Amino acid sequence: MEQQGTAGGLARYVLAATLARSADGGAVVAIVLLATTSGSPGWVAGILGACITAPHLFGPLVARSLDTAKDGRTVIAWACVVHGATLAAAVLLFPLAPPGVPGVLLIASGLVGPLLTGGISSRLAAIAGPGRTSQRRAQGWDVATYGISGTIGPSLVAAVSAWVNPATAALMLAALTFVAAALIRLLPYTPPVSIAAEVPRPGRTLLMMVSSGPLRRTLYMTVIVALSVAALPITAVASTGELGVAPAAAGILTAAYGLGGLLGSAGVMIRPLKTDADPLMTWLAAAVAVALCGAAVAGEFPLAVAAFACAGVLNSYFFASTLAARSEYAPTAARGQVFVWIGALKITAGSAGTALAGALIAPATQLPLFLASGLIALAVMTSLLDRRRDRHRT
Repeated sequence: MEQQGTAGGLARYVLAATLARSADGGAVVAIVLLATTSGSPGWVAGILGACITAPHLFGPLVARSLDTAKDGRTVIAWACVVHGATLAAAVLLFPLAPPGVPGVLLIASGLVGPLLTGGISSRLAAIAGPGRTSQRRAQGWDVATYGISGTIGPSLVAAVSAWVNPATAALMLAALTFVAAALIRLLPYTPPVSIAAEVPRPGRTLLMMVSSGPLRRTLYMTVIVALSVAALPITAVASTGELGVAPAAAGILTAAYGLGGLLGSAGVMIRPLKTDADPLMTWLAAAVAVALCGAAVAGEFPLAVAAFACAGVLNSYFFASTLAARSEYAPTAARGQVFVWIGALKITAGSAGTALAGALIAPATQLPLFLASGLIALAVMTSLLDRRRDRHRT
């Protein structure tokens, strides 16, 4: 009976996380399409898109409520409702009000966005069961929800925008968050692990993470790998000429990376990772760096497709190891904040990586991937020295 309850809770978790993250990931595409198709200047579309993405960085300021609430499900469910309601209101008011009005609503939507990503992930440990194998297998499912939602959200927006209009697509995303809120309320209840007075403030939580060796390494390894793999889509578009294929073939490269990510998450589910999360992150990050180098030096299109797919597989394994590290090393009184802090910084790093790759790709097409590989290699060396220093202190 207990196994059935765990399986049912995990199934509801996967569906709720996929719906919520699809809405979060597709919202910026819908907003940019809405602005551009309405005849607004490009800078208006850019600012409105930033209004919903940039506030993710401030998500940790609202994440403390996850650790202080009597029922964390309520906090995440309300975050879904707020995200959907403000997104819908911004879309409906866009043709009627000055851009500043929908901009403010989108900022509110973006502020709760991290609760739909890292916040939901913080509930997984209590659902998966106490064993390490069951925890790691469930983390494979969590990685899969990110990959699936990253495809479903933008694809849904593109399809509905083509058939109807971007406003309808955005309203459909808002509806997904309401369904996700209902499903989250159906997740198994877990009592609070500490009283509200013992839960640290966001700044203190960040200092705690920096002072804890495993969490510190989880933080900077996650950020650096996210910054680095963000160069892959930009490189895919820019390298088609050198690979001797049509520009549209860039979609095959990015699809190979996405499919590799799903295969990697399936691999974690079928054969969960057994090594301690702290050293595992280091070696998987090194493997991602090698895959990025392979993508950079692939001179033929089939080799590039294989390298992109390999990078997707390894990045999923790396992501699963960081989820394990957050779950296993975070103090119980600040677990939700740790998940949201790292998730928010990861999203910010990914956006910065895309911008940097776009700026650096003009001199040499493969330069961003070589720099990304070198950056990860530096992080790997830093983590090895960091862990060695911790052992000496102990």
